[in-house]
Amino acid sequence: MEIAIWAGFLLMVIGFLALDLGVFNKKDHVIGFREALRWTLVWVAVSMVFGGAVWFLYENRIAGFGGRPEELGLDAGATVRGLDAFFAYLTGYVVEYSLSIDNIFVIALILQTFKVPRELQHRVLFWGIFGALLMRAAMIGAGAVLIHQFEWTMYLFGAILLFTAGKMALQGDDHMDVHDSWTVRTARKFYPVTKEFDGNKFFTILADGRKAMTPLMLVLLLVETTDVLFAVDSIPAVFAVTTDPFLVFTSNVFAILGLRSLFFALAGALDKFRYLKPALVVLLAFIGVKMVLAHHVKISPTLSLGVIGLILGTGVAASLLRPSGLLAPSGTAGAGAAEAPGGEDDRAP
Repeated sequence: MEIAIWAGFLLMVIGFLALDLGVFNKKDHVIGFREALRWTLVWVAVSMVFGGAVWFLYENRIAGFGGRPEELGLDAGATVRGLDAFFAYLTGYVVEYSLSIDNIFVIALILQTFKVPRELQHRVLFWGIFGALLMRAAMIGAGAVLIHQFEWTMYLFGAILLFTAGKMALQGDDHMDVHDSWTVRTARKFYPVTKEFDGNKFFTILADGRKAMTPLMLVLLLVETTDVLFAVDSIPAVFAVTTDPFLVFTSNVFAILGLRSLFFALAGALDKFRYLKPALVVLLAFIGVKMVLAHHVKISPTLSLGVIGLILGTGVAASLLRPSGLLAPSGTAGAGAAEAPGGEDDRAP
């Protein structure tokens, strides 16, 4: 029964992706702000509906879900309520979604640097998200095995988060040269790369018959490697909330599925939230400490969600109350997606 539920969830995700690219976005088009905002709200609503399904599964102990209270930060032998599972899922979703905002800065820089036409940005992000889902599944599976086999893994993950928080607090907003990145240099060793785009193709054929990458393929590779780097932080952060593999994976998947529409909705406005990055630093530090103390201090998912909401809410509120002296990260202004909205047809980004 448990395998059937996992399989059903994966089929549902595949169905979402098929509808996205095969129906709503069969033709390349420019994603406008209002369209992106509408679909961001749709993805959030779908994620919350699935949260209701999580509540039902764990409340009724279906297929054994909810039988391991320690995975939700509860004492061994405690009764897992559907509400506990829902809050753990919701907290993991909020953590992953909020940490994705830093990823959006980098994606915007990549798209701007390679001058990706706005009508092609959704396609490259779609395949980037598809690859991210596969990599996240493998990383979450490995992380779950490590945590259940070796208790010290929690301390390691906590140390990674604290290190990342310190690094984010100290680093500036220097321009990142994506053209000279390891990913681009390695790709050029295997294939020649054209200077011009060839529609929405990732590969093209040169006049001499050789197969070559287009700049769109380089952008896709950069988006994929960027997600791996961010996953090293975000996945341990969700494991700090719950070590239940189903809750970790499903909350990650829904946050990633909504990342594309969030990008198009916020890429041109991220520089206005000047205190959001400090809030993310505090968020990572809190989760890192929580993970280090996981075997000594039990913090319920409900309390975690409240603290995380307070941290992010303070960052957003401070940004809105003190909007002067905006701190725009170098290289992100415009980013293709930040231009005036284009078409407003109701297709899912």
